[in-house]
Order: sequence, then structure tokens, then C-alpha cells
Amino acid sequence: MQTASKKVVNGWAMYDWANSVYNLVITTTFFPAYYAAITGLHNFPNGVTFLGRRFVNTELKDYVLAFGFLVIALISPILSSIADYKGNKKNFMRFFCYLGAASCSLLFFFDKDHVTLGLMCFMFAGIGFYGSQVFYNSYLPEIAAEKDMDRVSAKGYTMGYIGSVLMQLIGFALVMTMKDKGLALTITFLLVGIWWVGFAQITFSRLPMSSASERKAKKHVLVNGFHELKLVWQQITHMPVLKRFLSAFFFYSMGVQTVMLVAIDFGIKELKLADDKLIITAVIIQLVAIAGAVAMSKLSEKYGNIKVLLFTVLLWIGVCITGYFITTEIHFYIIASLVGLVMGGIQSLSRSTYSKLMPETKDTASFFSFYDVTEKLAIVIGLFTFGLIEGISSIRQSILSLVVFFLIGFILLLLTARKQRRITV
Repeated sequence: MQTASKKVVNGWAMYDWANSVYNLVITTTFFPAYYAAITGLHNFPNGVTFLGRRFVNTELKDYVLAFGFLVIALISPILSSIADYKGNKKNFMRFFCYLGAASCSLLFFFDKDHVTLGLMCFMFAGIGFYGSQVFYNSYLPEIAAEKDMDRVSAKGYTMGYIGSVLMQLIGFALVMTMKDKGLALTITFLLVGIWWVGFAQITFSRLPMSSASERKAKKHVLVNGFHELKLVWQQITHMPVLKRFLSAFFFYSMGVQTVMLVAIDFGIKELKLADDKLIITAVIIQLVAIAGAVAMSKLSEKYGNIKVLLFTVLLWIGVCITGYFITTEIHFYIIASLVGLVMGGIQSLSRSTYSKLMPETKDTASFFSFYDVTEKLAIVIGLFTFGLIEGISSIRQSILSLVVFFLIGFILLLLTARKQRRITV
């Protein structure tokens, strides 16, 4: 096949520009800062009440986010199956886009009297983001020839990064210039939703209506995705190196993804950082993550993927142990820089390692669906554990507990390397 026209490719990439604002602005910085302010001890001295029970505010947020990721993990195989076999993927993509964008905009009404509304919107925004992402990603093979896939994919990533940073700067400007900081943040939530749905119209107007797959689903489309995952697992059980790597990935992802989602909460609760400093921290993490991905890629060429992953997981263990002891703002910036460095490296290297260990197959979508579900379930366990320990003791103890996940992941990576050496000898 030939790569689609520049107009179509640019239209596809614009969806990254449109929806990446959720990931950076909502998940990473502005929502955690606003949520901590609204649900803090001055408004809820005895904790936040939800479903008849009281919780530490960030503990409750972790539970709600974990439940959202559980929903995503459960529906992801169904969505992947629809994307593979049905010809209406644009309509499904549009539905999840509107769900996510509307949920972001409705956060404008989130205040101390509407905490449940805020948490539900936060959760559904995530479901909308990841739900639409399934269909967005599935368009890539349809609009790009194999030789152009890396270039087109990178274009989307670049557009997403630029768009999210621009929206971040707009929100930052509102926070710095408006007297009412709370209103500035809720206006930013509203603008994120408008940005997302507005720029997505360029994508929807340019992407073709996908035709139904010539392949026939082995089962009904609603259960076929789970059937495909079962077939993938049956293959993986006969591939000892890949099986061990996925086990390691599952455990260290519990730590990696949890740190990425709660780092800002730690800065807010333990170090009392101001909103502007939290935003600066998020930008630092994003910038260093790009450098980390490039650096880890070059190291893997010289030393091999598994060795570099072992080194990276050790760095994560060091980050968590050091994070437990930090007490100053400058220490937090240093740790944030290290998080960004190892975050970008471990994510990109994990995906490429999985690709290299996969068997030669045309059914790559099912294998990556398995990889995606593995990661999402790891996030669920990591966030739930983090929230549970915080509720019992403190957020510092929760940070320290993540070391256990990284240690298990490190041991399993060692077993992966050992098995790989035995097979290649």
C-alpha cells in the first residue's frame, strides 16, 4: 500500500495534538493540584466521604483512578476486536473522544460541594482518552505504508507533545494572572475539553471511514478480543524468555506507572509546593523523559535491552528510596528530573524489548493488546496498593512500598537474562 496524502496524515496526527492535553494537563498537574486544594484538611478535616465511608483525599483519588484503569483493561480487548473487524471505528473513536472531552469540561463545576462529580469526571475522562486511543492507533496501518509507519507515528507523538505543552502554558498563564486561582484551574479544565473536541474535528473530517476487515472474527465481536488474548497467552507459555519478561514488566510497571501518577501528590502533601512550582516540575519531567528515551535507546544498542532495563529498574529503586527521605524543594526537583529520565527510558525500552521477543506473526495487534492489558492491570494493583498504604499510614510509606514491586521486577529480569543466555548458547 501507499501512504495516504499529507492532508490525511496531518489530520491523523492532529488527534495527538487534541487529546494529549488530557494526559499532561489533567492527569499530571492541574487536576491533582486543584483536587488537593479542594479536598484538603481545611475543607475535610476528617477525610472525604465517598459511598458512606471516609478516605484520605489522595487515597480516594488513587482508588477511583485504579477503578477507571480496571474498566479500561476490561473493555480494551472488546475495543481492539471492534477496531480489527468492524468498519465503524471512526464512530467509536468519536464517541470516546466526546466522552473524555465532556468529562474534562464538566470539571469546571468541581468544588468542595461536588467532590463525587469531580472524581467521576476524572475517571470518565481517562476512559474516554484510552478508549479513543485504541481506534486512533488502529488507523496507523491504514494510512501509512510499513516503511513510513515510524515517521508517521513520530509525527503524532511530536504533535501531541507540542499541543499539550501549549495548553499547559495557557493554564499556567491563567493561574499566574488571575486572582482566583481556583477559577483559573477550573477554566483550564473547561479549555482542555474544548481544545480536545475542537481540534479532533480536523481528524474526524480527514480520516476515511474504515472498511470492515476481510478477516472473520473467530467469535462474536464482543468476546473475540478475549479469545485472541487467550490464544496469545497459550503461545507465550511456550516462549520462556518472553514469559519471564512479561512477568518482570508486570511488576516493575506497578511501580513505574504509580510513581508517574502520584508524584505530584507527594509534592503537594509532603513538601507543600505551590501550583506554579508543580507545573514547572511537570514540564521538567516531560523534557527529561525525551532525553531519557533517546539515551536508553543508545545504551541498549551497546549493552542489550535486558541489561539496560536492569540498570533502569535499579535507578527506579534508588528514586523511591531517596524520595522517602526528601524534605526540600530542590530535592524534589532533582528527584523529578530522575523520574523523567528513567520514565522515558523504561517505557520506550519495554515496548521495543517486547517487540523483539515476540514471535514472527501477522497478529501483532493481539500481542500488543495483551501487552496493553498487562500494563493496565499493573496500574490498577499499583494504585490500589499505594492508596491502601497511604490510608493506613502515610504517602511516604506508600512511596517506600513501591520498592517491593521494583525488586520483584528486577529479579524476574535477571531470570529473563539468564534464560536468554541459555537459549542462545
